[in-house]
Amino acid sequence: MNLDLLPVRTGGAAENMAADFLLLQRYPDESRARFRHYGWRAPAFTFGYSQKIETVRAALADPEAFDLCRRPTGGAIVDHSDDWTYALVAPRGSSFEEMRAAQSYRAVHEALAAALHAQGIPGELNQTPASNSERSLCFAKAELYDIIHAGTGEKIAGAAQKRNKQGLLCQGSLWRPAIGGALIDWDELLEDFATRLAAALGGAVQAVPWPEWEEEEVSGLTERYASPEWIEMR
Repeated sequence: MNLDLLPVRTGGAAENMAADFLLLQRYPDESRARFRHYGWRAPAFTFGYSQKIETVRAALADPEAFDLCRRPTGGAIVDHSDDWTYALVAPRGSSFEEMRAAQSYRAVHEALAAALHAQGIPGELNQTPASNSERSLCFAKAELYDIIHAGTGEKIAGAAQKRNKQGLLCQGSLWRPAIGGALIDWDELLEDFATRLAAALGGAVQAVPWPEWEEEEVSGLTERYASPEWIEMR
């Protein structure tokens, strides 16, 4: 299966979450996976679908100072002030979608760790199973198959997933400060990571334009992700 590499875009928290979800729900060709890296228009935090809003606000010093949004995927609170964010969608029937959650999580991070190694960053997969303690902040603690720095043990990258009848959505984040000041060619990392994901899917990367969606659908879903009903649903 080939992988469509979408253009880099910058958006607000609700806009970014809506775009990722639409990549899962709507796409011109369901026989291909799709991948994108994106930026943030303002300082932002996102948090997992199942997290309670009281827990999130208690973990942040000043929640009102940030663009805050609940993700469609799980996971903990992610600080996007200095991260490198991506989303992968693997359609129903693809190798990633058919894996168990832990194995697809591992496969994605193996590709990213290899891309980091190519740039001299000693990232490796954490092999320690997670404890049962509640985790609020994503980069405070490494979970099983997260990427950690081989030298310092600091968590470099984590991700969260959602599965439905359309396929698998994986939203991931790399915390730049954890790489220890090393110089990275971010364009090369993007290309290498996407190429390795495509190889794991048994295909190749193809750069494609952004899909043409109905404007009303995009704006409607963005408004939903920005609404108190969505953000404060739990």
